[in-house]
Amino acid sequence: MSKWRTLLAGCALAATLAGCAGLPSGTALRLDETPRIAVISAFQPELTLLSAQLQNPRRQSVNGVEFTTGTLQGKPVVMFLSGISMVNASMNTQLALDRFKISHIVYSGIAGGVNPQLNVGDVTVPAQWGQYLEVLIARETAPGRYSPPPFIKDATLPNYGMLHPRPVEVRTAALPQIARKFWFETDPRMLEAARSISNVELEHCKAGKCLSHKPKLVIGGNGVSGQAFMDNKAFREYTFKTFQANVLDMETAAVGHVAYSNTVPYIAFRSLSDLAGGGEGENEMGTFMGIAADNSAKVLLAFLAAWK
Repeated sequence: MSKWRTLLAGCALAATLAGCAGLPSGTALRLDETPRIAVISAFQPELTLLSAQLQNPRRQSVNGVEFTTGTLQGKPVVMFLSGISMVNASMNTQLALDRFKISHIVYSGIAGGVNPQLNVGDVTVPAQWGQYLEVLIARETAPGRYSPPPFIKDATLPNYGMLHPRPVEVRTAALPQIARKFWFETDPRMLEAARSISNVELEHCKAGKCLSHKPKLVIGGNGVSGQAFMDNKAFREYTFKTFQANVLDMETAAVGHVAYSNTVPYIAFRSLSDLAGGGEGENEMGTFMGIAADNSAKVLLAFLAAWK
């Protein structure tokens, strides 16, 4: 028994300092008790400008994910990369909620534009996010007709061929009964603070690459997320018509789902790096990713400065 006591004591000490890999799920210890805003991006270029503004950084690693605590615009934060994709975003957002005392979640990054009224470099702050690639793949029951099986009643949104969008299962501690939900609303108070943002100078040139227009900030509307990089004109048009989405990405709705399940307010800032297949020529992301990443980060910084 003394051997096991020694092992558990050592594991507890290691967990306090940097997270103990040997602890079973559900027994993870917080790395600090300061209430913090989680500031998340998917990959490093999206976090570069924000990292440069962070004061008093302190880095800790859990499961290979680097978390950096500090102060951003006078607010205590923990910054980290979720990784690209819905699964990574869900997993690492939950990891942050388990290991830190998270009061709010903000996401910053690039996205594909869906609304034909928006342009590369524009920054969007949707009021809600849905998982548009959560689908039933239906069988063809007649030439060109794809029908859900009769026992599936929730595939009611317009389909794209065999793909029938569906809401996802949700539950919370307060509402443990499984329900289905498509839209995950951003926090209304955070959205209202975003509406107060003004005088953010959005970039239109970087590293010798310039846009032909001045980017703008759009607050409200819809965003959608799914587990695929989208670069297809026809599917972009379907996505706008069906979901009235301004933008699409591969993480935000997953973060919104986790935020909902944990009853933590969230908001996301996304700048258009490309038009998801709607532009002339090849995809624009490789050309304008830097402009879009910085524009999203600039609006997030303005939001944190305004947030009470």
